[in-house]
Amino acid sequence: MDAPTPPPQLPDLSSYDAVLFDLDGVLTPTAEVHMHAWQTMVEELFAAWDITPPYSERDYFDHLDGKKRYDGVAALLRSRDVEVPWGEPSDSPSADTVCGIGNRKNLVFERVLRADGIAAYPGSLQLLDELVASGTPVAVVSSSKNAEEVLDVAGIRDRFPVVMDGVIAERDHLRSKPAPDVFVEAARMLGVDPARSAAVEDAISGVESAAAGGFGLVVGVDRGAGEQELRDAGAHVVVKDLKEFAR
Repeated sequence: MDAPTPPPQLPDLSSYDAVLFDLDGVLTPTAEVHMHAWQTMVEELFAAWDITPPYSERDYFDHLDGKKRYDGVAALLRSRDVEVPWGEPSDSPSADTVCGIGNRKNLVFERVLRADGIAAYPGSLQLLDELVASGTPVAVVSSSKNAEEVLDVAGIRDRFPVVMDGVIAERDHLRSKPAPDVFVEAARMLGVDPARSAAVEDAISGVESAAAGGFGLVVGVDRGAGEQELRDAGAHVVVKDLKEFAR
């Protein structure tokens, strides 16, 4: 009987000029908080507006995961042939605009984060420690406007010289993932070439963003999006947890 084929060895991330990490679902399990907040808000909205079909977990991965909040709202409503005014970021959470609905969701997220706290995934923390110890530059590339707060609550903000988040993206008019803008800008802020750097993402839109940005290595972390879906989006390798990269 032939011996089983050993799994292919994963690349050494410290050999790249930098490693750029998505936040939610890659460094911290905030994706679970986001998923819960989206589900709570959207189910109430769909019921009030009599929108069908009902919201499902697949909607999160197809329309919301990895995108800037307002872009996600617009994409989800568009999937149900619903159009509302875009509005302004200052809109009240009660406003029936894209921005108002996005702000409504954020209230739920902030409440859960403050009540429960957050901790980095142990495997991600182990890899991050090794990269920092090796002198490999690291950055966070997140669509969330809550990235700074999440990093602070998780106790890992001081490890990242660059945090490219939804606040900066909105300020600088950068397009949301899956466009390459935020990853490319984060590489520029770090002073590295995307082609010689690695990007780590768990969202299909985020993998597409890094691939479109020309990153030398795109790592997909399968927290539910699906291994084949992440590969189809442009991931060179897919892992279940970043501890698989730890040396």
